[in-house]
Amino acid sequence: MTSSPLWASAFRPFYFLGALYAPLLVAAWLGALLGLWGLPGEAPLKLQHGHEFIFGFAAAIITGIVLTALPSWAGTEEIRGGRLALLVALWLAGRIAFWAAPWLPAPLPALIDCLLFPVVFLMLAPQLLGAKNRLYLLLLPIVAALFAANLLYYRGMASANLAQALLALRLAIHAIIVLYVLKGGVLAPIFTGNALREKGRGGQVPFDMKLETACLVAVLLLAACDLGAAPRAWTGASALACALLLGWRTARWQGWRVADVPLLLVMHLGFAWLVIAFALKAAADLTGIVPEAAWLHAFTVGSLGLMMLGLMTRVSLRHTGRPLVVPRAMLAAYALVFVAALLRLAAGVHGLGNAAIGASALLWAASFALYFAVFAKTLVTPSAPRGQAIDTSPTNPIPSPALPLKGRE
Repeated sequence: MTSSPLWASAFRPFYFLGALYAPLLVAAWLGALLGLWGLPGEAPLKLQHGHEFIFGFAAAIITGIVLTALPSWAGTEEIRGGRLALLVALWLAGRIAFWAAPWLPAPLPALIDCLLFPVVFLMLAPQLLGAKNRLYLLLLPIVAALFAANLLYYRGMASANLAQALLALRLAIHAIIVLYVLKGGVLAPIFTGNALREKGRGGQVPFDMKLETACLVAVLLLAACDLGAAPRAWTGASALACALLLGWRTARWQGWRVADVPLLLVMHLGFAWLVIAFALKAAADLTGIVPEAAWLHAFTVGSLGLMMLGLMTRVSLRHTGRPLVVPRAMLAAYALVFVAALLRLAAGVHGLGNAAIGASALLWAASFALYFAVFAKTLVTPSAPRGQAIDTSPTNPIPSPALPLKGRE
């Protein structure tokens, strides 16, 4: 079985399952929200939805992205075959355990669902410890934080401490933001610089280590304040610092100059939504003019949704030997996510009710359903022969010696 193309690279099974799970998860949550049916267990719908968005859907896509990127960028061994099948089995077992938790003896669901990230950690740690670039070791505490967050969630649910369970979900979101800032901060300027060179519009902006460090420190400070229940003035100030620093960082990449390259446009729009998310967090904590949850929806629906779809498209094309030509259906998917984010934000800020929230969820789910419709067959079939797949994209990365995290796509 593990000789199948599905097990040749991590993006194949994890993108397949993640994209399939996204609309199913939305359907289950939306039906419960509208009172059409109930969900198993006694946990509040908000917590169930949040947990499965993070540890179900997002965990699959993030695992696929990271495990596929590392062999090219860090020079590590690719996790495939039996080891990859084990990780997929753990993800699937976690989903079954989560939904079947009311009928399983405690703490079995927690033990099963919390296995994925420790096993990923154990597989990656020896490889990253041997990597020439030590900065890749930053991935390990992020993976550990996601494991700790899932464990804390189940501990909170077991003790009926809903505040602790909610805190666990926020910890996971902050861990994902740190990964987003680190990984995106390498990919976006490299890909943009390649496109600018190809089109004769200049080149890659110089790497600014001081700015990169300041951005990371600001994001970690925001996480510490938010998770540590610091005064709202502190949390708001740290969120404002994140918005200003990451806004400056994103503007330096000159994304507007490659707006005619869809795979880059969607990436830069994702970062724009990240800056908006931080600005909304600052506005909520410093002024109270927007609800606090607005920043989370701006990040999860808009920023994370756009970045995931963009990277999933790029990887699914490039790593199966196909040209980086975005299918028309995926252009529609990007637009759907953008509109879904706007609608979800408007629904929360202006109190538009469940109808607007449901419409936003359906648009977001439709975007990943489109990805699945376009790429499902690609993910389970062999890659195109190298001689037949000529990459004419302007976004083939050309590593810059100025970057601390170098590699090829």
